[in-house]
Amino acid sequence: MDRLRNFGFLIKDISRLHGKNFERHALGLNMTLAQCKVLAHLERNEGISQVKLAELSDTDPMTLVRILDRMEGDGWVERRAHPGDRRARQLFLKKAAMPVVQEMWRIADRARTESLAGLSAADREQLLELLTRIHANLNSMFPATAAGECASEDSKAPSTAKSAAAIPASAAKPRGRNTTEPARATRKQTKS
Repeated sequence: MDRLRNFGFLIKDISRLHGKNFERHALGLNMTLAQCKVLAHLERNEGISQVKLAELSDTDPMTLVRILDRMEGDGWVERRAHPGDRRARQLFLKKAAMPVVQEMWRIADRARTESLAGLSAADREQLLELLTRIHANLNSMFPATAAGECASEDSKAPSTAKSAAAIPASAAKPRGRNTTEPARATRKQTKS
């Protein structure tokens, strides 16, 4: 069997398992993985719009609104009017969020260390280099998406700090009723 056929499945499963490991360590934060991803992407993209943040964090827009409402209520996030578009809001982290963000990165570092156990420093560097090249290949196919923003951020961040692997893409949407897709499908089926 050609092992390359499993490439996408392997990447997705690594992300899923890494996300579960992160969540296991993050129980004390009292936050979902989706909320952590929103904070991580917001820290790296201050002034981003809600639409772009939803795309980058792979969060349903309505779910993101609820996450941001909670964070704004906690004094962690500030919504400001966009200077060039009256309809849009720019998002900024407030100082009160920084202790949570720092703890989140500490937890991400621990989860990443466990995920990469058994790999030498050279293996880790090679892995990150190869994944960065694959990421660039895929980004070049979708130049109009926010993925390009993420790629530019990856080139700024050191590989041991806020890499794309720090907060995994799996489980981006909170469980349960927070996703709207199944509900829409059910409603359409019952109306027929």
